Amino acid sequence: MTGIIDVIGNTPLLEIKLSKRGGAKVFAKAEFLNPGGSIKDRAAKAMLLDGIKSGALTKEKTIIDATSGNTGVAYAMIGAVLGYKVVLYIPANASSERKAVLLRYGAKIVETDPLASSDGAFLRAKEEAESNPDKYFYPNQYHNPQNPLAHYNGTGAEIWRQTRGRVTHFIAVSGTCGTFCGTAKRLKELNPKITAVNVQPDSPLHGIEGVKRLENTLKSGFYDETLVDQFTEVGTEDAYATTRRLAIEAGIYAGVSSGANVFAALRLAETLTKGETVVTTLNDGGFRYGSDSFWSER
Repeated sequence: MTGIIDVIGNTPLLEIKLSKRGGAKVFAKAEFLNPGGSIKDRAAKAMLLDGIKSGALTKEKTIIDATSGNTGVAYAMIGAVLGYKVVLYIPANASSERKAVLLRYGAKIVETDPLASSDGAFLRAKEEAESNPDKYFYPNQYHNPQNPLAHYNGTGAEIWRQTRGRVTHFIAVSGTCGTFCGTAKRLKELNPKITAVNVQPDSPLHGIEGVKRLENTLKSGFYDETLVDQFTEVGTEDAYATTRRLAIEAGIYAGVSSGANVFAALRLAETLTKGETVVTTLNDGGFRYGSDSFWSER
């Protein structure tokens, strides 16, 4: 029999045809089809199962971590399945939809200063976990090697298989950097000529939820800049506009970081030649941003 955790990963690869210009083809992994609704299901599963295997996560302990939303949802979902309590530190300005999902899975939420963003939530969760080590299991998604390893073993290998080894460019935003680093590392081992492009907001003050501008934030312990061949910047309005286009023109109801990824991927593809293949990720679904005002903007 198959359980909900067993269907995490192996998401389909969709061709994105929003651009009318020539150049490379663009594909995106439909990570919103994971059971918890985002790409973060992969890392959460790997970190929690590793905790159980090592004996660090026992039935007496509560799972605690910081999140901007999606990893927290994955923790809460898996915690519900496996019978663990979950406490999550989350910026107060995270979308109401994400908070509602967390509560419905039975997690406890501790809201943190929105001006301190996800870094502030990280520091608060870390302090609480280190003050009560016997009470909590602290996966620490920003420093746990199982985070990028989930994408090394999963996302990167799947992209290689699904493109039949034809992928030439991988491009993605970063939050913890787990997706980017793990996927890029696997793809580069399979073909050192693959170009890895890291997408960042064009300003420290931006509206692309869950995404970091690396020069203005705490970096994860596993971040490896040697994996980055190029950096590219995306503005909030371009991310919003592309998120709307995905829904209206492609029938893909995705979140804002997905819009940023696709905008950057399409822009990159237009500079490339026919026969090259750009792959990115659709990190989560639009349902978690339903109350955001950008949907009505034109």
